[in-house]
Amino acid sequence: MELICDLVDELAPQLGGGTRKLITFVKDRPGHDRRYAIDASKIQSELGWVPAHTFETGIRETVRWYLENQAWVKSVLAKPTSTF
Repeated sequence: MELICDLVDELAPQLGGGTRKLITFVKDRPGHDRRYAIDASKIQSELGWVPAHTFETGIRETVRWYLENQAWVKSVLAKPTSTF
């Protein structure tokens, strides 16, 4: 969370910074995973696959894309959600 906030503050300083203060913690749900991780060693050793980006470069590019495509973000947020 903090990394994303720091990237937004860095890449969009016109927003005023301080996005970490927007983080709100909620009570954890029973059985909710506290950590998500991917171990790509098997796919690397068996298939020779290696990721094109590190997590750090990938998340930076993702944050940059969202900041540069705010019209798309707003259009998605404006669409009504379906209920099942």
